[in-house]
Amino acid sequence: MKQMKTTKSLGVFMDHQSANLITFTAQPMQQTVIECKFTHQSKEDSLAKNEKLMHNKEQHQQHEYYMQLCKVIKEYTQVLLFGPTNAKTELYNLLKLDHSFDNIKIEVLQSDKITNNEQHAFVLNHFAHNQF
Repeated sequence: MKQMKTTKSLGVFMDHQSANLITFTAQPMQQTVIECKFTHQSKEDSLAKNEKLMHNKEQHQQHEYYMQLCKVIKEYTQVLLFGPTNAKTELYNLLKLDHSFDNIKIEVLQSDKITNNEQHAFVLNHFAHNQF
């Protein structure tokens, strides 16, 4: 007898600075935050020294941030990436290059900058209506 795989769903509200990871479960939904180490202050400090150095540092830290998110996403079967910037699309493109994510259903949706409660409602609404 074939055992059904448990669906584990995750909503990721993100921009280039931070990501709210919202696990879709029975209430209350769990939320974790992952932050990019490249802050506005480190950008100003690096820019004062050297613009090329600043861009290299920013790219390296942005990549580290995306790798942290990839590590978490591997634990899920369905993932919704959403937010107001193109960071979600950048992450999605990175995930598509890695075949270890081929069996994970990943969707990307545009959203405005919204509150934590609105993020939870967005995830709840999405997965409640898109179960398969």
